[in-house]
Amino acid sequence: MELLNLAVDSVEPFQKLQNELRDRWRTVEHFDTSEADIIVIPSISVDQRELLKIEGFHHYEERLLFSLIRLRNPRTRLVYITSQPLHPSVIDYYLQLLPGIPFSHARDRLLLLSTYDSSIRPLSQKILDRPRLLERIRQAVNPDRAYMICYNSTSLERDLAVQLGVPLFALDPRLLIWGTKSGSRQIFAESGVPFPDGSLLVWDAKDLAVATAELWERQPTLKRIVIKLNEGFSGEGNALLDLRPLENISPGSATHQERVASLLDRFHELRFEAKSENWENYSSRIPELGAIAEAFIEGEKRSPSVQGRITPLGEVEILSTHDQILGGASGQIYLGCRFPANESYRIRLQDLGLRVGKSLAEKGVIERFGVDFVTVYHSDTKRWDFQAIEINLRKGGTTHPFMTLKFLTNGRYDLSSGLFYSQQGRAKYYMATDNLQKEQYRGLLPNDLMDIIAHHQLHFDTSTETGTVFHLMGCLSEFGKLGLTSIGNSPQQAEDIYRRVVKAIDEETIPGDTTHIVSMRWNSGY
Repeated sequence: MELLNLAVDSVEPFQKLQNELRDRWRTVEHFDTSEADIIVIPSISVDQRELLKIEGFHHYEERLLFSLIRLRNPRTRLVYITSQPLHPSVIDYYLQLLPGIPFSHARDRLLLLSTYDSSIRPLSQKILDRPRLLERIRQAVNPDRAYMICYNSTSLERDLAVQLGVPLFALDPRLLIWGTKSGSRQIFAESGVPFPDGSLLVWDAKDLAVATAELWERQPTLKRIVIKLNEGFSGEGNALLDLRPLENISPGSATHQERVASLLDRFHELRFEAKSENWENYSSRIPELGAIAEAFIEGEKRSPSVQGRITPLGEVEILSTHDQILGGASGQIYLGCRFPANESYRIRLQDLGLRVGKSLAEKGVIERFGVDFVTVYHSDTKRWDFQAIEINLRKGGTTHPFMTLKFLTNGRYDLSSGLFYSQQGRAKYYMATDNLQKEQYRGLLPNDLMDIIAHHQLHFDTSTETGTVFHLMGCLSEFGKLGLTSIGNSPQQAEDIYRRVVKAIDEETIPGDTTHIVSMRWNSGY
């Protein structure tokens, strides 16, 4: 009850802190390079039952470790809090990436804290429950120059910002509706961005069957319909309804009531994106989260996205475009990305993203936003047809690879070409993933990975500005799962570097062959 009251009482103080952030803001460049104490809260504050569908989710707090690269500014201090302590070699790995900064100088400006709590509750909640930890964070920063960043902004992050007395560089959680499936569709409509036909938000299975039937009746040629939980995460809340076996109830072959009844029964055979999902559990979430039905886009298609940032003054900046790499039962789960998006449509993506960003800015949204699209190629017109799918109001899977590139090269994104150029004037490209996962990788410790990186020279080379940066290393031992960003001077070079990394790790983890790893440790002094 105390935390509930805090959530209500924190709204006005939170607004005052956000106004302080606006007063401090001059330009993007000044804010990124000014003297600052940054508190990093990598809490994955989403519905925990949805999060449980993702293997190794509790290690996703490591995804914001790219923020350590901010320590290249000698006037920046950083506090990074996690649920469980991070392996020292992981921290050393990131600090050694800093160009031109002595390791010891950066380490002295970094404070690592942990709640020592491995429960599935969001990290922000764990911190709020520990008054002594809160006090230690307060004492570690100067409130006049401090601000907090997070993975996603909810009432928990709002309350934490108020308790710490520092602004949160993220949206007011009261605006989170614009990042839901139904809220995204409203923004698309308001900003004139094309999006698939679909339903309004519904709250029970019967209404979902009605909405699905109405959608099918509006578009009788539909082959498939996507069912989406309104607050699904990373595509895990999506399911696919195949209409092709249902000719007996297609529009014109049955009454509306018969169609609704048959669809309600057919929901038991939905094809879920999450491996362990079933209708019984999925349907129980609809009264809590809401759901929509949406036309599934068929054809030769790709899944690009555009990312942007809205400043505290309401200015919209396009940051990047990507072609997403998707997987899952019907290709709706985010696995990785390529930067930049295809040359034939990335400028168009920027334009559509700018429209969405302006609509969000008018509603008061600040900081990160991303828009996912499906684009279909029409050979007759030789054009790509865009349909916006959803808005993400958080640091998504494309955030950390792009920010890693930006901080490592100190480069700039060029809007006229949609390319990123390093300070040396090189166009940079990358291929990244959060989901390099194989059974044979299980049991690899972070130190083992460091051995492999060193032996095969897989590290990022600051002289050529090419190579690979790894993340999610804590996932490796238990789940055989790893994240990486492979950076090159051409799309092909980036992919070649990526393939080389996978090949090297595969060869080093041949089942039953540990001779080389043991030898490497011995020679390295382990």
